[in-house]
Amino acid sequence: MRSSVLVLGAGFAGLELATILSGALGDEAGVTLIDEGDAFVFGYSKLDVMFGKAATAEVRLPYSDFAKPGVRFLRETVTAIDPEARGVTTDRGSHQADVLVVALGADYDFDATPGLVEAGEFYSVAGAERMRDALPTFSGGRAIVGVCGAPFKCPPAPSEAALLLHDFLSDRGVRQDSEITLVMPFSTPVPPSPDTSAALLEAFAERGIEFVPQRRVSSIDPERKVVALDGGEELSYDLFLGVPRHRAPDVVLASGLAEDGYIPVDSHTLATCFPGVYAVGDVATVGVPKAGVFSERQARVVAESLLARLRGGEAAPYDGRGSCYIEFGEGRVGRVDVDFFSGPRPTGSLREPSAELVAEKQHFGASRRARWFSR
Repeated sequence: MRSSVLVLGAGFAGLELATILSGALGDEAGVTLIDEGDAFVFGYSKLDVMFGKAATAEVRLPYSDFAKPGVRFLRETVTAIDPEARGVTTDRGSHQADVLVVALGADYDFDATPGLVEAGEFYSVAGAERMRDALPTFSGGRAIVGVCGAPFKCPPAPSEAALLLHDFLSDRGVRQDSEITLVMPFSTPVPPSPDTSAALLEAFAERGIEFVPQRRVSSIDPERKVVALDGGEELSYDLFLGVPRHRAPDVVLASGLAEDGYIPVDSHTLATCFPGVYAVGDVATVGVPKAGVFSERQARVVAESLLARLRGGEAAPYDGRGSCYIEFGEGRVGRVDVDFFSGPRPTGSLREPSAELVAEKQHFGASRRARWFSR
């Protein structure tokens, strides 16, 4: 079965790309969107699930609600990719296209860190649910938010988890009996933005949160309740909230598309070395963080490039810019605006945490729910 544009993965990038092409071309869009899941979940919603602010059912957006002219959604698992033929094999058949866009994201490599599965993580929906159930039973001791490797999705998320954990334990009246430690492989919480990092470090200091920089969690011993760091140090814990190592999906690694773990692309066009094949979002090596806002912006560039090819003209290149909202706790949200391509090095600026930015973050999610799922 042949379609003009075949999109693998219905995350930020896949949903945005399909929506733009549908809006511009209607029934003639010729898009086939494939994903093995049955629903989309915003990454930040997992924090809401973990801390009991939202039920899982409330944050799931079923793909059955994604209905766009000229777009077919297929719930299938991609089992092989042939970039030369711009074709894929799935558990239900095969598909070919004039244009192939790989937007399969990054998988969590739980087995890469011994003991992580038993100790616990909060980056998957299932992991966030298990943490939600475990947190009310924690009555004191040392809680460690630990990153197992870089790169990882949404770099501010571990800092957010530590700050929200402080609020959660304070509300339960056990914060004074608890320690919170954040282990990250970076020298600062948000390296591109010194202002944002300084604000987070100040928030940690005010709340008595220990920040351990330039270290990653290499293994966990759940029986001894000990975390081993890559520098050889050991930290005891009573509660562990892990960020798993990430990697490209196996089907991508087997396709010949990947180098050094991810798919290399032209950072301005998102094109791969195979004609008519693009890679966007977390699965690609673009030179920006792995986060939905960057994936979405990359998808817009590819969509405009495809439309320019049909209509004539040129599409604007990808600019490496994006904005991430950061939960600072106590009902406040900050925003970091980053630019990775304009200068000799990445830069970032902070909009100070406020209640106003809480509403802006809510609008960010609501606008995409409405745009993609008509909800």
